[in-house]
Amino acid sequence: MASEARAPEDLEGLLRSLDGEGYKSYKRLEGSWRFGDFVLHVDHVQGDPYAAPTRVRVTVTARAAGLPPASFRSEARALGTAACLARAFAEAAHGVSRDRGTGRSGEIAMEHPGQKTLPQTAVMVAGDGSLEARFTVGLPARGRRVAGIQASTMMVEEVPNLVRSTLLASAHDAEVIELHAATNEDATAARAGLTERRLVAFVADGARLPRRSGIDDRPLEGTEVVPFESPEGLRVTVELPNAGPVTGMGVREGVTLIVGGGFHGKSTLLQALQAGVYNHRPGDGRELAVTRDDAVKIRAEDGRSVVGVDISAFIDGLPFGRDTRRFTSGNASGSTSQAAAIVEAVEGGSRLLLIDEDTSATNFMIRDRRMQLLVPPDREPITPFVDRVRGLYGREGVSCALVIGGSGDYLDVADTVLRMVEYRPEEVTADAKRIAEANPTGRASERGSTGRTPTPRRVAAGALDARRGRRQVYVRVPDDRTVVVGTETIDLVAVEQLVSRAQARAIGLALAYLAEELHHEGAPLPEALDRVEVAVAAGGLDALEPWKVGDLAGFRRHELAAALNRLRSLRVE
Repeated sequence: MASEARAPEDLEGLLRSLDGEGYKSYKRLEGSWRFGDFVLHVDHVQGDPYAAPTRVRVTVTARAAGLPPASFRSEARALGTAACLARAFAEAAHGVSRDRGTGRSGEIAMEHPGQKTLPQTAVMVAGDGSLEARFTVGLPARGRRVAGIQASTMMVEEVPNLVRSTLLASAHDAEVIELHAATNEDATAARAGLTERRLVAFVADGARLPRRSGIDDRPLEGTEVVPFESPEGLRVTVELPNAGPVTGMGVREGVTLIVGGGFHGKSTLLQALQAGVYNHRPGDGRELAVTRDDAVKIRAEDGRSVVGVDISAFIDGLPFGRDTRRFTSGNASGSTSQAAAIVEAVEGGSRLLLIDEDTSATNFMIRDRRMQLLVPPDREPITPFVDRVRGLYGREGVSCALVIGGSGDYLDVADTVLRMVEYRPEEVTADAKRIAEANPTGRASERGSTGRTPTPRRVAAGALDARRGRRQVYVRVPDDRTVVVGTETIDLVAVEQLVSRAQARAIGLALAYLAEELHHEGAPLPEALDRVEVAVAAGGLDALEPWKVGDLAGFRRHELAAALNRLRSLRVE
């Protein structure tokens, strides 16, 4: 039975009495402390001022939180509200934090949601309006001695002030909370309506797509930002629960080309589509740029690990009879890595591939007529993607949106062609077809067979190991593109739809979860991904971690599959 929550006066007295004692005496703070309108839970106290900071939670009843019922009446609304509160707390905590001694003394921090609105563990709003917030506190020290007076100021004054000024409804304008809830609900509804319209994406008129930089996901500002405007031939109207009827461009199923001159917005549009698998915060500019949630960005990735992937539809007849039906390489080339990425994406359930020729292997994308004459098909093991993209849609129902600036041969296989002119899209499908018919390239298709559907690989029993030394589970995330599980480091630099370090942490824990699940008996890879999804759907992200941590964010099965597929010790059957 949990011990009864103690009073804040007791917390203050305890901290002052600990002043000057050894740092480990802070362990006496563990437990619950009732502050009237919320309960403070000290779950784990750091053992050293240089160690990971102390983990803290606050729980707030629905009555004390005072959130409007509309802010949590649906899951999407509750997520939008939670992200609003988390941003407010994280930013306010950053302003309060300051150096108060040794190591990380004086730090108060919460995981910031950024521009995306994802399920996360920093702030969670329940269906009854109650909430839980998780953050860390660097308990102050002088050397390795307790700085009890400073700790008392932090825990008894500053933390309660942060809670009351950021997590309670009374601290916010009602319109702000409603905006976050409504924005998230509308984006979710827009994405859910794509399939019935036979669309793979929707970009609202007026959207602002450019970002500040490659490392700053906030919207670009200034007079050079061109609001998005749909071409008439692709304009559709979607009915949203809060915004009502909204017009914009519907990207149809099939093969869509995005063409145009350099610096006219081709890649900017594709980047918005790849980010459209997630919802965005109000004011981001991409709030209603939504893409079906199984879209996967494909690129070449020299040097990556590939294990047992059937790439024979794209690459076959390698020298020395090397088998490409079970292709394995610890140092894949650009073409083999891109072929593997496509097969892996489809195996994981994707029905929309996003490809930019700038990050693709040229010899994988196309072979023109002259090169076909110089290197005959019987001496070329690669079947270019231009000869497979239509079959993927016709046979597998896998659509594709491609940025193409240098190969007119793709005009022959496109269903829709968009031309970007000064960041404005024009539909030029009819013109593209006329040009293709009037100017044949003489290129011969290299399809050969139609390309068989690979059987999903089976992850072998014991193929994953999360142990390291005496630790049964060892997961570390040095940065937002590197995950360490057990003794293995996984490089996720090329996984472009991974958007936060909190996502990477959750993916590392999901791999550790699979290591336990598949320890005695393997499973087909799609089923392994299903098991993680079922566990998270039932227990939230906490299903992956025994401790109540606030630094996890929701991920898709596709990023989890990407991490699994890059595991160099992976074994498949």
